[in-house]
Amino acid sequence: MIVMKDVYKKYPNGVVAANGINVEINRGEFVYVVGPSGAGKSTFIKMMYREESPTKGDILINGINLATLRNKRVPLLRRQIGVVFQDFKLLPKLNVYENVAFALEVIEESPKVIRKRVNEVLALVGLTQKARMFPNELSGGEQQRVSIARSIVNVPKVVIADEPTGNLDPDTSWEIMRIFEQINALGTTIVMATHNKEIVNTMRHRVLVVDGGMITRDEDEGVYGYES
Repeated sequence: MIVMKDVYKKYPNGVVAANGINVEINRGEFVYVVGPSGAGKSTFIKMMYREESPTKGDILINGINLATLRNKRVPLLRRQIGVVFQDFKLLPKLNVYENVAFALEVIEESPKVIRKRVNEVLALVGLTQKARMFPNELSGGEQQRVSIARSIVNVPKVVIADEPTGNLDPDTSWEIMRIFEQINALGTTIVMATHNKEIVNTMRHRVLVVDGGMITRDEDEGVYGYES
């Protein structure tokens, strides 16, 4: 599903955030990306949805090479990728239903399909009863559920989550993680950057440690840990 081949990323200020990354992530896997601050995790994640482009090397998502993808084709790529952010990024003037529906409206899906899919994903994340509420009327955990619903409403092959529990209390974080487990059980590949040691060590999945712009450890059902 995801392949990185000899990927390098050097920013204009001289910082090397990816230094020869080679990795493969299979369809249906759940992968944690961990490592110290400034180690290159964010760049690793952002390159997967073309927020950043590699300086050198190839990144393939479901066979599409992001390194050579023309900018005008990026929106088509992102229909195959759902992204969940730490700070939710909801549209404040749209209610829950409208925030989720918006992801389908921009690709001109039919109203019938939009109703069906939005209702399905709101049920999955437990927000059916709050469909008409606005973001400022929701708790942080509920806002993150809306963000997750929006990320999966167009049935992406991959969901990329960047610190999705970073702004949440522990109990809410576990609730959010159980939703991600459900999504993964339905066959969606999940790549999640996180600093949450307890989650990584309890909900065991493959662990990639990024440090110095390189993958320094890759373990199935690994534990949170790296050399500081």
